[in-house]
Amino acid sequence: MKSVIDWLTEADQPAVRYLAMRDLQDVSRGDLREAFEAIPSRGWVEEILRRRKPGGYWEGRDDLYRPKYLSTNWMVLMLSDLGVTKEVPWVAKSAELWRDTYARRDGGFDSPGSRKSELCLVGNTARALVKLGYEDDPKVRRAFGWLVRNQKPNGGWHCWGRNGVIDGWEGMSAFAVYPRQMWARGMKEAVDRGLEFYLERRLLHQGAEYDPWYRLHFPYHYYYDLLVGLEFVTALGRGDDPRAAEAVKALRGKRLKDGRWQMEAVHPDYLNAGKLPSWWQKYKDRLTPSSLEAPGAPSKMITFRALRVLKRLGEKMPS
Repeated sequence: MKSVIDWLTEADQPAVRYLAMRDLQDVSRGDLREAFEAIPSRGWVEEILRRRKPGGYWEGRDDLYRPKYLSTNWMVLMLSDLGVTKEVPWVAKSAELWRDTYARRDGGFDSPGSRKSELCLVGNTARALVKLGYEDDPKVRRAFGWLVRNQKPNGGWHCWGRNGVIDGWEGMSAFAVYPRQMWARGMKEAVDRGLEFYLERRLLHQGAEYDPWYRLHFPYHYYYDLLVGLEFVTALGRGDDPRAAEAVKALRGKRLKDGRWQMEAVHPDYLNAGKLPSWWQKYKDRLTPSSLEAPGAPSKMITFRALRVLKRLGEKMPS
């Protein structure tokens, strides 16, 4: 039987192969470069790029956000999570179209016509652009300033309310990938306050228990779950805080006997549970669930992400 690492580094999904080699293994620079260059050649990334229109967008040019979750916004987010960078020229064209279309005068990102930037778009766009190699871009730097200025009094973030909520995670995930040497004044304090916000709530507790937070997903779009929280908490160096232990235990408890993790649901999660909100009929034509892997089956992306979290916590990686 193949080991988990052998499964993750199979040639059929070069994106996962590269990510696992980069973050879970000790490999030579030459081997890592070879793995990186293979990312667009086949598998998920090749499929996503094949659906891209000649103008650098997916679906329609006039709306890069809709239809959810098939249009440019979601495809570029997914590509950034799959290890692609602006070194791939056609990806750079799409990323820059997305960046320039969504950059707003207040320093954040949002769809054209919006007067104010919105948290999920600012955080997701900043995170993706950093991962794509745009950390030096002035528009990206301004977005991190927006996140500092728009942090709520309780240390979290929220699109509309006075105080932050656990679902407002996008700012923390953006800071988690932003190089520390680029943090401007006020960023460390904002991150520390954000970490306290999540750790005080043990990453999972705010209001009534919410089942989707306990299920694992990819892509996660703008939705939160325990693995999303553990990713930024461990990346920011606070995974050993005792208040994260409940989420870590839950993640470990989901590991299958063969060492892998399943993808437990496709977003929006309520579709999988059969609990449709009252507004679904009105918006159903604007939203198409999208996933790379089948729910209920072992997931390469979730297994990779879970192992990376556990490695940061000091767990020895499977050979």
